[in-house]
Amino acid sequence: MTDSRPIPQEAFDWYDEYAHGLIDRREFFSRLGGLVALGFTMTTLTSALLPNYALAEQVSFNDPEIVGSYKTFPSPKGYGEGRGYYVEPKNKEGKLPVVLVIHENRGLNPYIEDVARRLAKAGFIAFAPDALYSLGGYPGNDDEGRSMQSSLDKAKIEEDFIAAAQFLKSSERSNGKLGAVGFCFGGYITNMLAATIGDDLSAGVPFYGTPAEKSIRPNITAPLVIQFASEDKRVNATWAEYEQDLKAAKVDYKAYIYPNTQHGFHNDSTGRYAEEEAELAWSRTVDFFNQKLA
Repeated sequence: MTDSRPIPQEAFDWYDEYAHGLIDRREFFSRLGGLVALGFTMTTLTSALLPNYALAEQVSFNDPEIVGSYKTFPSPKGYGEGRGYYVEPKNKEGKLPVVLVIHENRGLNPYIEDVARRLAKAGFIAFAPDALYSLGGYPGNDDEGRSMQSSLDKAKIEEDFIAAAQFLKSSERSNGKLGAVGFCFGGYITNMLAATIGDDLSAGVPFYGTPAEKSIRPNITAPLVIQFASEDKRVNATWAEYEQDLKAAKVDYKAYIYPNTQHGFHNDSTGRYAEEEAELAWSRTVDFFNQKLA
């Protein structure tokens, strides 16, 4: 059957262009139509590329070992006030390491909330802000969320995440050690935080994120674990220069490129998910946070 054939790489590349606003929805589906003419079904293509968040719950929101809630925080240089999903271990007392979880370019979707719960299950306090809070929050679908986020001022979004990091680090149960992990746009924000808040960040893990502005990269002091997908031309093209800047700044970093993976390979709500590589990348993330934030 033709649907058993591997999805061509160009389809993943088109989705990356679509997800990052380089082509619109009509152009994306028009290109997919060319593959339908070659024998692929549209259902096969879209199920491999578009998210199904029913698949993305590894930790239930009512898991008895965690407690989740939504908290607001002041962001005077951003959009005035932000809000995020706050999750902590239920049976751990005292102060704990804290981790900021940063979403992709479409708001706080169910996958990112699940990542926050996974961190809480691992013993961290996790906080996942929603960049769309000023517009009413994540709307329930990625297309609308992506459009909403693209309408916002990027500088103010960045200030919201800086404010969220400061809020989390200084929160009542924080042990004063702040980590950050982000995916796609969130990977960029993780890199930006490392270059912006200095020693306030104790560890950063950007997943397939572009680097911060070159002029501020010398300010990076936090150790980093940097995760890449092998088939991610757009992001990977930025790595050689970024690595030179990290070396020049004497940053403690490790970079991993996972073979035969697509941009978004950690996201278990899409066909781009690579289970073995995602689990390895996640175990490296948790181990890193345990080493640097305890």
